[in-house]
Amino acid sequence: MPELPEVEVTRRGIDRPLRDATVLGVRLGKPLRWPLGVKPEALLGTMIGPVARRGKYLWLPLHRGNPAGGLLLHLGMSGSLSLATPVPPAGAHDHFDLETSRGTLRLTDPRRFGAVVWSESLDADPAARLLGALGPEPFDPALTPESFHAALQRRRAPIKAVLLSGAAVVGAGNIYACEALHAAGIHPGARSDRISRPRAAKLLEAVRATLARALELGGSTLRDFHDAQGVAGGFQLEARVYGRAGQPCPRCGVLLQRRVQGQRASYFCPGCQRR
Repeated sequence: MPELPEVEVTRRGIDRPLRDATVLGVRLGKPLRWPLGVKPEALLGTMIGPVARRGKYLWLPLHRGNPAGGLLLHLGMSGSLSLATPVPPAGAHDHFDLETSRGTLRLTDPRRFGAVVWSESLDADPAARLLGALGPEPFDPALTPESFHAALQRRRAPIKAVLLSGAAVVGAGNIYACEALHAAGIHPGARSDRISRPRAAKLLEAVRATLARALELGGSTLRDFHDAQGVAGGFQLEARVYGRAGQPCPRCGVLLQRRVQGQRASYFCPGCQRR
């Protein structure tokens, strides 16, 4: 699933090229998770403002002189956005095209869990409802070790599940949660409310370092993801534990293990990751 690094890489790839572009056409393919919520012709003639990101959502503001709302996009389990001129004919998995004066933005999503939804603003539904439950951004200065630890103390679930929920911090998807927990020396099954303040601070530092490195490498590509220019991510090639069960831990040499937690695979070292 595209996570925060992949979504941010996508945002960076389309923000400048689409800034002040005019919407010339809209093509809808097979239904996505939710309906568009506005007639496609209502978007024609609008101009695209700076593309923003919140968690794993992208926000494309549209205006006609004054702000007039925008499109909230989610890449789902297998989606990716491309920006090209010209674009080939739409294939079976190409479900949304936004034709602009600077190229066509296309959402390709084999599993169709992605979404493109109109909202009058970020403070109005459906955007407000979809974004309202998200935890803090990982690089927000307001997210301190103290506030992160307090968020962990409010949950009795395994720390891996808490990270994946996005309640304490958004963006630490499965790969990045495994890598950050290994870097912090914390077992993925450790109970969230039993993690001490020093260990929580170390984990927050590890989450930030892991996500920052993933951004440098263009995210991770395990199957479908590529950026808006068609380039695959490279973080998976540097993963220290993810996908490496049976190999020696790069820190202590104990063989890495794989366990299923909440229907997601967790990779960890039983030697140096403590509960």
